[in-house]
Amino acid sequence: MRWSQYFLPTLKETPAEAQIASHRLMLRAGMIRQSSAGIYAWLPLGLRVLRKIENIVRAEQNAAGCIEMLMSTLQPAELWRESGRYDAYGPEMLRFTDRHEREMLYGPTNEEQITEIFRASVRSYRQLPRLLYHIQWKFRDEIRPRFGVMRGREFLMKDAYSFDLDRAGAIRAYNKMFICYLRTFEKMGLKAIPMRAETGPIGGDLSHEFVILAETGESEIAYHRDLGSFNLAQAAIDYEGDLQPMVDSFTAKYAATDSERDPVREAALGDALVTGRGIEVGHIFYFGTKYSKAMNAVVAGPDGEESAVEMGSYGIGVSRLVGAAIEAFHDDSGILWPEALAPFRVGLINLKADDAACTAGCERIYQDLLTRGCEVLYDDRPERPGVKFADMDLIGLPHQIIVGPRGLAKDLIEVKDRRTGARIEMTTEAAVAAVAG
Repeated sequence: MRWSQYFLPTLKETPAEAQIASHRLMLRAGMIRQSSAGIYAWLPLGLRVLRKIENIVRAEQNAAGCIEMLMSTLQPAELWRESGRYDAYGPEMLRFTDRHEREMLYGPTNEEQITEIFRASVRSYRQLPRLLYHIQWKFRDEIRPRFGVMRGREFLMKDAYSFDLDRAGAIRAYNKMFICYLRTFEKMGLKAIPMRAETGPIGGDLSHEFVILAETGESEIAYHRDLGSFNLAQAAIDYEGDLQPMVDSFTAKYAATDSERDPVREAALGDALVTGRGIEVGHIFYFGTKYSKAMNAVVAGPDGEESAVEMGSYGIGVSRLVGAAIEAFHDDSGILWPEALAPFRVGLINLKADDAACTAGCERIYQDLLTRGCEVLYDDRPERPGVKFADMDLIGLPHQIIVGPRGLAKDLIEVKDRRTGARIEMTTEAAVAAVAG
């Protein structure tokens, strides 16, 4: 992509309403623009990152045996009255009446909707187990939306739902998602710590939240150091096997958010205790028959007896992850994208766009990178080098190729690693090979 043809409205000044790093940088890097309080338009650069996250989430859900679908954003109020949550949910739910006087709501979550779909389609234990998921926009009318996409009113979520004949099957599904979540965040270049959590308005008696480490995180956390050193991204996981021992190896280790910390256990850990700050990006729940009993989602078992199915739900904040990743990876100059999430892998900077030889050299490099399948943003604008350097650092692409006429005359160009700041002079061929991946 050529910068001159792209829509990338970067800002030099930080907007006054932006309080945290991710909000400031997303606005300045031209990733989002506010539509109204807590609601954002995703501009091209931000959308590329959002889609990268969405695709990693989708790939890992599919690998764990989940089947993708898509539920509507609007739901009938009658489903929520069946479950008993319509009046209990609170003012965060956006309620309205359509032109036919039917009471509707903009879905803050989808337990009722998926339960209704399931009960209309599944009758026998032979059709179980089932793991269904979708990636869809949601709305919760936060009283004080803040921090950009970290706590907005409209947001993109991945929700999966499991249906099993008995508790044992439901726990197997829960364990699948537990391990799948750890792999998912690791594939993004993020380290997530699983922590026992309250079930809240979702309900149930088993729940874990997944917190990624970030110095500017919203909550203080403490955990056993081994939880920060695992490596599941490249591990061969048998999702149809017994994952309980693997899950136990994580849950047996100490991990607590600020409200749940235990000074006695922490003292016993000694040097193995790590403290820091984190951001919740995922949450999984086992809630048994809370919804299936209320909404009569039953199946016939092997003996012909009908029973309510055992259920769980599993959420990942897809749009929230964009902000969370920036909170985890940024410096004074801008964003430091992990390779897996970067909107482009390489930023190609033409230091003298009005020099024919320099422009021709950049064009050759640009085409070579595209031929190799490398995502590249070519800054071909007639701007001063300082402006180009600042903008490229701001948007945080992992690699920069810097081309000037004097170096190019000797077949030498500069390659910069955005994360470390290291610059190396290389031949054109070597530079392209080094950054193309």
